[in-house]
Amino acid sequence: MTTAAEAKVRAKPKAQSKTKPRPARSAPGASKGASHGSCKGSCKGSGQGASRSSSKSSSPVSSEEPPKPNGRNAASHKPGKSQRRTTVSTDGHSQCADINRRVLDWYDRERRHLPWRFAPGETADPYRVWLSEIMLQQTTVKAVVPFFEKFTALWPTVDDLAAADEEAVLSAWAGLGYYSRARNLHACARQISGAFQGRFPRSEKELLNLPGIGPYTAAAISAIAFDTSVVPIDGNIERVTSRLFAIETPLPGAKPEIKTAAAKLAPAARAGDFAQALMDLGATVCTPRRPSCLMCPVQPHCEGHAAGLAETLPRKAERAERPVRRGTAFVALREDGAVLLRKRSDTGLLARMLEVPSTDWVRESESTASSARAVPVKAKWLSLPGTVVHTFTHFRLELDVRFALVDQETSLTIWADGARCRWVHRRDLDRQALPSVMKKILAHALNHQM
Repeated sequence: MTTAAEAKVRAKPKAQSKTKPRPARSAPGASKGASHGSCKGSCKGSGQGASRSSSKSSSPVSSEEPPKPNGRNAASHKPGKSQRRTTVSTDGHSQCADINRRVLDWYDRERRHLPWRFAPGETADPYRVWLSEIMLQQTTVKAVVPFFEKFTALWPTVDDLAAADEEAVLSAWAGLGYYSRARNLHACARQISGAFQGRFPRSEKELLNLPGIGPYTAAAISAIAFDTSVVPIDGNIERVTSRLFAIETPLPGAKPEIKTAAAKLAPAARAGDFAQALMDLGATVCTPRRPSCLMCPVQPHCEGHAAGLAETLPRKAERAERPVRRGTAFVALREDGAVLLRKRSDTGLLARMLEVPSTDWVRESESTASSARAVPVKAKWLSLPGTVVHTFTHFRLELDVRFALVDQETSLTIWADGARCRWVHRRDLDRQALPSVMKKILAHALNHQM
């Protein structure tokens, strides 16, 4: 029989042992992006999206819920903008994977259909990738499309392009600008056709040894054509990256920082699609002015958007004003309709392109030689009203134009350098390797003559 004292002892509760709470299991879907390949390095955590995707897996489970605000105190518990930005993910790898997944899913739905592109899962043609990347340097997609289609129709393979005459290549390139690209394009095609038996090298290191291929183009070819895990940095990717990571250092000083940040995003799989996805994102959503942040697949991770800085990034240092150069161009039209053209020297600006004979292009502060010592034929030259203006990368050119009608027996002067001159009928001018500035000069003179 139990005594009253024993019953009291038995009813006394046992002391609970102190134990550490077990860590929570990973949140459902935390590794969803793994199907697109893991990222290099670790991403810097940012934004509410990062907090939502991984906060459960980075903090212990609590058995008690925090007190819910009510009444007048409710407003004091509402997190402000600055508070929200501090609750970020510390799991950089998870954030990278989520960015990759979001970008690639968006690309699969919204990608631009361009003549050099291949659908996801299809094998890219290195020749078409290389050709498009060379043409797209300093040039818009809209301007490149007809030239790309013309080149691939004339020269379907790198071996076909290598076998072409350089002047034919320059002529086909005329109007696209930056003509050293055309000469390097042809030289590169010959090297690939010869030294590499028509096969493009796969590594960035080997690609960098080819004419006309710099760091960006080498990375783009390696990623897009061969799926190498690298992120090429063009203007669009530069803008997306600077906003995603809120890089406020002005360009060009920010370039190393942007390259390092972008490299963290490089996926192990679908690297080519990812690179092109970032290009498309920058071209259509993350635009220079008025970016469509609400439509952006990576907005939850974007530090620039969270800080209200997106449209101001990337920052750019002030550019110095372009210097002005001046000269005089001479348009000689023969009675039979032929126009005098001259091939430029083998080196320098517009090398080996055709030109309208002219004086040297000199700075305003430099002394100018008499234009009489530059006339290509003896004739009665008429000074045309107006000035032809053309802007190059590093200077602005202003040209006076003189025009003369001459007979078929007219001889060239010693200043014309006759070995480099030719007469071309005006109806055939469109088929010549004439840069844009020369087309402007001819249009100014021939339209006035009509």
